[in-house]
Amino acid sequence: MTEAARRKPGTPCWVSLMVHRLDATQEFYGSLFGWRFQPGPQQLGPYVRGLLDGEEVAGIGQLPADRDLPTAWTTYLASDDADETAESIRCSGGTVAVGPLDAADAGRLVICSDPTGAVFGVWQAAAHLGTAVVGVPGTPTWNELLTQETEAVGKFYKTVFGYETDPVPPAGPDLVTLKVDGRPVAALRGVGNALPRDRGAHWMTWFEVADTDATAQRVTELGGRVLQAPRDDPAGRLATVVDPEGAVFTIVRSAGRG
Repeated sequence: MTEAARRKPGTPCWVSLMVHRLDATQEFYGSLFGWRFQPGPQQLGPYVRGLLDGEEVAGIGQLPADRDLPTAWTTYLASDDADETAESIRCSGGTVAVGPLDAADAGRLVICSDPTGAVFGVWQAAAHLGTAVVGVPGTPTWNELLTQETEAVGKFYKTVFGYETDPVPPAGPDLVTLKVDGRPVAALRGVGNALPRDRGAHWMTWFEVADTDATAQRVTELGGRVLQAPRDDPAGRLATVVDPEGAVFTIVRSAGRG
C-alpha cells in the first residue's frame, strides 16, 4: 500500500537512524529487509535513503567521527510549519536540539526531545513526503513512546500536535493511543520501572515482517541480538531486537495479515 500523500500534523511520516558505520549498517538492513539505497540530502553528513521496490521507506545517516552518540531509530512527526512546531515544543517543556533547518528541497526538519528526554523529529514535507509505502514487510508500521508514565508527557504531545486520545482505564495498562482525525497513528506506553535505565524514555519503531521468528533469527545471523524473543500480542507476533551498532527496534507480523 502506497502512502504518497502529505500526512496530517502529528502523524508519523518517516524514520531515520544515525550510525557510526554507514556501509556496514546498509549491509545489515539491506540483508534483513531487502532495502536498496540511494543518496539523500547531505546537510548533516553522509546520508542514504532505504528503498523497497524503488519506494523510499527509511533514512540512514553517518555520525561525525568525533561524536560518540548512541545509535537509535528516530521517529519523525509531520508538521505543516516546522518553525511554529519547534516554538510550541520549547514553550511546552521540550528541547530543540537541531534546526529548524532545510534539507535541500526535501523539506524542513527539527530534532528535539520531549520533557522526559525522548528524542523525536519533526518533518515539514516539501519534495519528500516521507515513507512512500506501508503495510508490507520491510516498512515501518507503528511507532510508540516507551516512558515511565504517560499522564504528564501525554499533555505535552496533545498540546504540541493536537492529538485526540481515549481515557486510560484505571485498572488497565498505562497505554494511550494517539489519534489524528479519529485514526490511531501512534501510542504512549507507560512501563514504570521496566523502562531501561541505560536508555530512558524513547520512541520505538516497529517494522513489518513476513515471519517474526525467522527474521529474529536472521538478526542474530547478521550480527545483531534479540532482546525480547518472539511472542504473541494483540498487535500480532512481535520481537524486540537490536542491530550491530546498538539501535533497538521491534519486528512484527501484524495481526490480520494473511
